[in-house]
Amino acid sequence: METLTLNITGMTCNGCVTSVKNALERTDGVSAADVTLEPGRAKVSYDPAFTSPAALRMAVEDAGFEIA
Repeated sequence: METLTLNITGMTCNGCVTSVKNALERTDGVSAADVTLEPGRAKVSYDPAFTSPAALRMAVEDAGFEIA
């Protein structure tokens, strides 16, 4: 397992946090995603055999948020 920290912009409420968390946790290979509103950050534990940092960034962007 590896861990990646993503700085995320555009989250304004707990619903945003839930959206990002769900998007990350639906990604194959992700075992956990801890998302915080302040600061806008996600700490993701994932298996690099199944996903990559680029795929995790894409999941956040597809949910409507930006990586800082």
